[in-house]
Amino acid sequence: MAGFELDPRLAGDTLLVADGPLSQLRLMDDARFPWLVLVPRVPGAVEWLDLSGDQQRLLLAELNLAGRLLRGLGPVHKLNIGALGNVVRQLHVHVVARQEGDAAWPGPVWGAGARQPYVAEQRTALLSSLRQGLGDFPGD
Repeated sequence: MAGFELDPRLAGDTLLVADGPLSQLRLMDDARFPWLVLVPRVPGAVEWLDLSGDQQRLLLAELNLAGRLLRGLGPVHKLNIGALGNVVRQLHVHVVARQEGDAAWPGPVWGAGARQPYVAEQRTALLSSLRQGLGDFPGD
């Protein structure tokens, strides 16, 4: 969408999976957690309330798909979904697949140790798997 610019911190911490009709679907580059981030391509959007009703419904459909993609990767005990924005103001929604005993369990993933980037072959395989699962990405 015209005027959309991805926040540099999001660009540095995530990898593009695909563009949906509203959002960029991005993989958090942290091998400790299966973690997707949806970034609506709406210039100036900071809060959920900054989206129109149609955009909110579209983002909800994209969130549902992100959750299904993560569940398809393996066992998930809990999906954490959150839009904090305390560090990066640009509206973005995290969808994190949690497993009992993961590196931050049962606490939040934010601030839990240092990010561990994927090794190249693991990153390539995961991005490929996620992209293959996008057959029903809204508008794709």
